[in-house]
Amino acid sequence: MPTRSHFPALALGAAAAFVLVMRQPGRSAAPDASIKAVHASGSSGAYTFDVTISSNDTGCAHYVDWWEVVDEHGALVYRRVLLHDHADEQPFSRDGGPVPLKAGQVVTVRAHVNTSGYATPAMRGSVQDGFHAADVPASFAADLAKKPPLPDVC
Repeated sequence: MPTRSHFPALALGAAAAFVLVMRQPGRSAAPDASIKAVHASGSSGAYTFDVTISSNDTGCAHYVDWWEVVDEHGALVYRRVLLHDHADEQPFSRDGGPVPLKAGQVVTVRAHVNTSGYATPAMRGSVQDGFHAADVPASFAADLAKKPPLPDVC
């Protein structure tokens, strides 16, 4: 009969085994944040966006510090800085604007986490046609993470 020494994961315990399985190549852990919904209201050139985000905020040491709207070329259109964590409010929604877009202009709406950078589950679309889930590489317009406005502190 096999013993724990034959199965190293068993020697570590169930919790450690789960971590080992989740960190295997080809598997990914849950994202730090994801955009769940984007609703726009207003008029061309001055929309208000209401963005719903699900995140694993734990407090000021780890939280979504902004969401932003980026055009297809990687230019920052609008950023909504979040001044505190939302550990006790999940998912959470925050609005922002005016967002200077035309109704049919395609953009990406994504979240940024203070400790890990841009979350890859985002939404892409337009005010005219709506927004849908999109996996956007964290490297897309990554240089925007240094562009103001930026949060001061949580």
